[in-house]
Amino acid sequence: MPIKRLKISNLRNLDALDLHPDPSLNIIYGVNGSGKTSVLEAIHLLAMGRSFRTHRVKPAIKFNADSMVLFSSIVDHDNFTHSVGIQRSTKGDSFTRIDGRAASSAAELASLLPVQLMDAHSFDLIEGPPKLRRSFLDWLVFHVEPAFYSAWKDYSKILKQRNSLLRRGRIGSFELEPWDSELCRLAEELKTMRLNCFKLLESSLAEVISDFQVMDNLNIGFYGGWSEDTELAEVLKSGLERDSKLGYTWYGAHKAEIQIKINGFPADQALSRGQQKLLICALKIAMGQVYKGVTGKTCVYLIDDLPSELDKPNQKRLASWLTKLEAQVFVTSVDKDPLIEAWPEQDNYSVFHVEHGTITSESLE
Repeated sequence: MPIKRLKISNLRNLDALDLHPDPSLNIIYGVNGSGKTSVLEAIHLLAMGRSFRTHRVKPAIKFNADSMVLFSSIVDHDNFTHSVGIQRSTKGDSFTRIDGRAASSAAELASLLPVQLMDAHSFDLIEGPPKLRRSFLDWLVFHVEPAFYSAWKDYSKILKQRNSLLRRGRIGSFELEPWDSELCRLAEELKTMRLNCFKLLESSLAEVISDFQVMDNLNIGFYGGWSEDTELAEVLKSGLERDSKLGYTWYGAHKAEIQIKINGFPADQALSRGQQKLLICALKIAMGQVYKGVTGKTCVYLIDDLPSELDKPNQKRLASWLTKLEAQVFVTSVDKDPLIEAWPEQDNYSVFHVEHGTITSESLE
């Protein structure tokens, strides 16, 4: 699902830009602070409806500008072209349109433009809280399990209602029973969908990680959110007193995650910084490989500062996997030469130089 046109106006320090990316490889280079990461941020906004750099709108809008506007033309799997437009205002006004109509949700954007991001914060996938690994897995589940999004929305609504009842105090199991029954049903559905996707991811990761670096006794496991040998209904019932004191539900599908260990120790404790980077690369590639294998489609990869933490052989390994996936790639660096060297067999690609918020397309001749 490549982007064939990208227009950016007033995003951070970027001037009005109109780019026509290559369907495979796009090299974006420039000194630090020039605006190259902001190009990736624009694509992420168009794909997810939000930035990967901030949860607030105003810092992303160019200084002294009232709003930012983003536009992209995206070619889908059936070779149809779709338009996506986003406007965000300092006054809080905003719109998101797909093919000229208002988008129904951020999920609609994500379905149209699936992206995988690799940047300095990717280490959080290993070092961060469980919700980040849960979100990582749910990206795949969302894209390959049509029933997931609806089930997750319904589960979240019921969980919110249950927590509200718990905060009232002196709530009995009888009063919670209708909510618990539906919560358990949906939790089991979510667990099944997640587990199916996890098994595919686990299999793909074994293949990919062996190419990057052999990690002895690497083990990734799936935790559904409660003990495997106990029904969730029983867990909720036995934990009612604790949940009432806490004011929220401790166990359930909202606690699911991927657990990554080396020799029985958490990966963030057992691996060096460089090894963590390799593992993250392998996880991201495995995710794209499963996505393509199940759907027949490819996702877009956004890679910020490729040479950071990766030596040249592993840069080439990552590039080789991305080429095999036939993914559209947007990759940044201070210099273009290391990126070109990472893709030695790539004949067709685009190079963009970013300087003081202005982007220039460079000829390959």
